[in-house]
Amino acid sequence: MKIASIDPGAGGAIAILNWKAQIVEVLDMPIDYIKVGRTTRRVINPAMLAAHLRAHAPDHLFVENVSVRPGEGAVGAFSFGRGVGVIEGVCAAAGIPLTKVRPQDWKKALSCPADKGGARRRVCELFPKDVALFSRVKDDGRAEAVMIGLFGIRAMENMGIPA
Repeated sequence: MKIASIDPGAGGAIAILNWKAQIVEVLDMPIDYIKVGRTTRRVINPAMLAAHLRAHAPDHLFVENVSVRPGEGAVGAFSFGRGVGVIEGVCAAAGIPLTKVRPQDWKKALSCPADKGGARRRVCELFPKDVALFSRVKDDGRAEAVMIGLFGIRAMENMGIPA
């Protein structure tokens, strides 16, 4: 059994883990650049996301259940919500069951500090042979995607779902 997990957003990532909670692959979120007035925005590329998921054929996908972030404007909130909708749509079209996970739930269960750097530190403790995947400050999305997947695997085990 394979699990996919996603830290949503253009700066997020996709993690693929096997049932033994070993990292199979970690990918930065595939993105496109679109021009909106004078601004260039990063958006999730649905075709590339679908291709990555098809390549691994996960049995289940966990995605962080996000809400409006403090201090975020309407345009940013809409863009972020659009990205989550893209993820949900790709999963629905591919027939991949999806579970949303609240950040406070996975962070508490995995003893992960709330800050982005905390996820990188904690994932390096839990996956010491994979630290190179999380070496850059901007790899916080990768770290969070892996942690969401680990939380999902443990939750499924606790519910008695066999591998």
